[in-house]
Formats: sequence, structure tokens, C-alpha cells
Amino acid sequence: MAFLLHNLPASLLPHSTKFKEKPLHQTLSPSKPSSLSPLSSVLSSSLTTLQNPTSQVAQVDTPPPAQDESHQKHDFFLNLGLAVRTLREDLPLLFIKDLNFDIYRDDITFMDPLNTFIGIEKYKLIFWALRFHGKMLFREIALDVYRIWQPSENEILIRWNLRGIPRVPWESKGEFQGTSRYKLDRNGKIYEHKVDNLAFNFPRTVKPVSVFDLIIACPASPNPTFLTAPVDAYSSWIELYRVVRETLHHEETLLPQDGLATCS
Repeated sequence: MAFLLHNLPASLLPHSTKFKEKPLHQTLSPSKPSSLSPLSSVLSSSLTTLQNPTSQVAQVDTPPPAQDESHQKHDFFLNLGLAVRTLREDLPLLFIKDLNFDIYRDDITFMDPLNTFIGIEKYKLIFWALRFHGKMLFREIALDVYRIWQPSENEILIRWNLRGIPRVPWESKGEFQGTSRYKLDRNGKIYEHKVDNLAFNFPRTVKPVSVFDLIIACPASPNPTFLTAPVDAYSSWIELYRVVRETLHHEETLLPQDGLATCS
């Protein structure tokens, strides 16, 4: 039968029996599905991830903003506690040893009622000058910390008392109080130190005077039987402030080296 069909002319075959012989490679190749199955979708997604790993790594390595803020707050309070502890330990030993400057920023600003200095090197020079000239002008000098507190989260206030006995015989011991106000940045580092609220408590050197002296030398006074000492009775304190300020203004020529002053 196959032989007969093969030898019949093409015109005698019915249309339903017409066919084309397909090439072998087309016949063996699988047909392409019209849509992907769920398993194929998963495999395709995994293959895309392996071909582009950077996108997945970027998503894993980038923490969410809330985590960054929490980490920054943790660092702030950690450095804040370190600053309070360091100030409490360092200030009473101000005239004995150097401070720990790790709690300050390099661009720290120091301010008192008359001067402003910027930079960690000048800040270090202030305390070196206080130690160096304090030992020269006073037999005894010390700073007492009365209170440390925080009026706000990024601010530290310290109330202190400076006392000393000058080396000159015409001055008695004196003291004065003040406030150091420290401001901290978002990382808990001190970027500003301001000294204010100074209250002098020098002992008054008095001497009895006659009525004639009171009439000539003094106007009416609520305490007319005594005269107070002149301002130069506290010259050691004024001199200490002057030499510290001059040291800061001339730090190019006067440099601290191992506790000694050397001229460059």
C-alpha cells in the first residue's frame, strides 16, 4: 500500500493527505511554551539575581534611616558621658597635669569676657600657660568644682572656684568663682567653651582711719570706719590673666616643650 501511494501522481491524492516533510532538527526540537510555569518563574528570577548581584548587595548593605539615627544617638550619649567624667576628673588637677583633649573638637572656640580663641592648639596653650605662670606667681593655686549639670541635652555647665596664695608678701590669699559652659555637637564632641558669670570674692584688706581722712579721701559710705585696699593689692591675679593672654597672642615665639618655654 505504501508503495502504491508513493507511485501515485500527486494530483490523484486527496488534500487531507498532503503533507510536507519537516527537517529532522525541527522535528526533534521541543515546542516553546506560550507562558512560563511558576517553577520556571522562580528559576528565571534566581538566574537574574545571580547575573546582577550588585543590586541585592546594595539593598543589604544600606541600613534604614531609623537605624542610622539610633546609632548616632548612641554615639552622642556615649561621648557625652565620657565628656562629663573627663571634665570632673581633669579640672581639679588643672594646675598639676595636662587635660585629656580627646573630648574636644579640633576647631573648638574658647571665650571669656574679653577674648575669643579658636583652635585646639590655642586651647591647649591656654592650660599650659595657666600651669606654667600659675606656679610662678602663686605658692598655692587650685580649682575646685562645685557643681556639674546639664541645662539642655547638648550643653554642660560647671560651677567652679579658683583659689590661690600669691608669692608676694603684700597680698593675702584670694579666690573667685565662675561658670564654664561647654556646648556639644551631634557626635557628643565639645566645640565651644565659654567662661562667664565671674564672681570675685577677694578678702578686703582694711585699715582704721581717722575722721579727717574719711572727709578728705572718701565720700559718704555705708561703712565709714574702714577703707578698702587698692586694686593693685590683687596684682598677682591680674598678672596671671595678662601673661596667659599674651602667651596666646604670641604663640609663634613662645612654644611649650616639656613644661619649659623656649623662644623660636
